[in-house]
Amino acid sequence: MSAFAYEDIGVVDDRLRRQFDELVSGMCKALNDPKRLLIIYALRSASRSVGELCDMLGAPQSNVSQHLAVLRDRGLVEADRRGNSVFYSIRYPELVDAIEILRSVMGKEAERQAEVRL
Repeated sequence: MSAFAYEDIGVVDDRLRRQFDELVSGMCKALNDPKRLLIIYALRSASRSVGELCDMLGAPQSNVSQHLAVLRDRGLVEADRRGNSVFYSIRYPELVDAIEILRSVMGKEAERQAEVRL
């Protein structure tokens, strides 16, 4: 069983609190930027160089590199040097699934709010 698996969510104990603290300080802060989410989506199907990511996102190299550094520091992407280029890939592909779930919830909530306003 994973160190982060939790069977009885009804109990909010210190271990769960620590895990949520780590989740917020690590993963959530890394994902708390639309450009970083776009980078993750750009990497979902293939590893890419910084130059490729810049072209895809229409962003300058320095900006993309800064975002990649945050994602790499949090362990969400990994770098692979190939000659003079560095290619980035998603370390945990299920991250895209988690983001898709959040997007789905956001869409459902937007629909609910629109219905309430009617």
